[in-house]
Amino acid sequence: MTMNNYSNIYDAVGGFEGVTRIVEAFYPRVLKHPMLAPLFPEDIQPVMEKQALFLSQFFGGPSLYSDQYGHPMMRARHMPFPITPERAEAWLSCMRGALEDNDLPAELREFVIQRLSGPAHHFVNSNGDNEQET
Repeated sequence: MTMNNYSNIYDAVGGFEGVTRIVEAFYPRVLKHPMLAPLFPEDIQPVMEKQALFLSQFFGGPSLYSDQYGHPMMRARHMPFPITPERAEAWLSCMRGALEDNDLPAELREFVIQRLSGPAHHFVNSNGDNEQET
């Protein structure tokens, strides 16, 4: 399977069900990651639901997130959290693992990670120097 066989990532990963499986594999990794876990609430379910809606839209599927919550404004939504370059890479690493867990072809996994790398690094708003350990 190559991306050439699909019009978008959403279709290539299996539509909303595929995106949901990725999200369900992703967040347990995030919650175990020492740099990421402190940024997320104890009740992760609402975050997972929003992420599935957002990724569906971001991957070229229906505008589920915008239909329910308005424009994503993802950088603004992430500003309250100290996002360092290391945290961006940790997030991408967790996503890479989730894609592997879902047995997606290597070419598709790399395409997805490339597509997510720009936004992940666009959210960086801290170099970590002024952070307090939690």
